[in-house]
Amino acid sequence: MTGYEMFWPIIAHVALVYALYGLLSYRRQQMVRAGKVRISDYRENRSEPPESLFVKNCIANQFELPVLFYVCCILLYITEADNLIAVILAWVFVALRYAQAFVHVTSNRIRYRSPLFAAGYVVLGIMWVWLAAWMAFPNG
Repeated sequence: MTGYEMFWPIIAHVALVYALYGLLSYRRQQMVRAGKVRISDYRENRSEPPESLFVKNCIANQFELPVLFYVCCILLYITEADNLIAVILAWVFVALRYAQAFVHVTSNRIRYRSPLFAAGYVVLGIMWVWLAAWMAFPNG
């Protein structure tokens, strides 16, 4: 690898998180304008409408499994295990996060969302195995 390729998937995931925060703000403003909630209802957030609740939950989900993704990417870079295979796996993980987030904030159908999560979970597991194998057998 030539440099910082391992960090682009992280940046892409951060962009997803920022986009989701923007969507959450937009949907909350829509709910207030439609009179479904008052702005003060968001202070304690006990009864958020589904339109914005799905986005809020999706954002929370981006700080669960992806935390392990960030750590793995950084360790892959530090140990110089960030080769083409590792970078491809990272991009696949991020693509799956985008797909899962799309389902989460639109239909929110578990039937589609769950397999996308599971696939990302497996890809991230493979990344950690790749890292462990690289550290266990550094010279091939």
